[in-house]
Amino acid sequence: MFRLTTCCRHSLALSRARLSLAGSRSAAVYGLLSGKEGHGSARRSCAPYTQIILPNVTSVRCFGTSPVSGNYEDGRLIYTGNLAKSVLGIKFFSYSTSIFSICLMPYIMLKSGISVDSLALKIAFISVVGFFTFVTPVTLHLITKGYVVRLYHNAETDTYTAVTYNALLSEKRTVFHQKDVEIPGVSKMFTTFYAQKKSMLVNPMLFGNPYDYNHLMGYDKPFTFSPEELSQSSEDK
Repeated sequence: MFRLTTCCRHSLALSRARLSLAGSRSAAVYGLLSGKEGHGSARRSCAPYTQIILPNVTSVRCFGTSPVSGNYEDGRLIYTGNLAKSVLGIKFFSYSTSIFSICLMPYIMLKSGISVDSLALKIAFISVVGFFTFVTPVTLHLITKGYVVRLYHNAETDTYTAVTYNALLSEKRTVFHQKDVEIPGVSKMFTTFYAQKKSMLVNPMLFGNPYDYNHLMGYDKPFTFSPEELSQSSEDK
């Protein structure tokens, strides 16, 4: 009995020793890990950093009103037509189809046998084809010849330079003074004003500054109303 009790006590003491040894090892490992994490956090917290100071930067925007194709003598660009490319493309297409029709006409006459028929039939055929060949480009030119592609204003001389397209699809410049501008008494479809007896077509909504349009049309001039002038004008009529 005494031996059994002694063996039990010895086993119990050995188990306690093992438990204490395991606990000490766990504490050591935990302390080691805690030490590493603390050291890492200390490194991270104590890591040097660089502060970048940017100088004061002022944004500068440059606005230009004159395109590359404009001259200094023309003045300031006050108007740009939004249908310039469309007008040029339509006229070029009309010219190209007319030239193609003229080149194709002899071939059609030979293949259709009109060349061996009467002279009256030849004249009728050529007249019909020629009408649709030449009338279309001529009509387009008459309608669009006054369309202003760009408009410049020279404030020193109070002159305007209107850029339009001629019959050869090249730019044509018309220089006129503000006093040369005439407003038609009855509004017309393809005419906004006359400059040196030439019709000009502009869109008032495309002017960057409404004052430029008012000055062009003479709306900024002082208005005087006199009954004598009114009666005199009625008598002249």
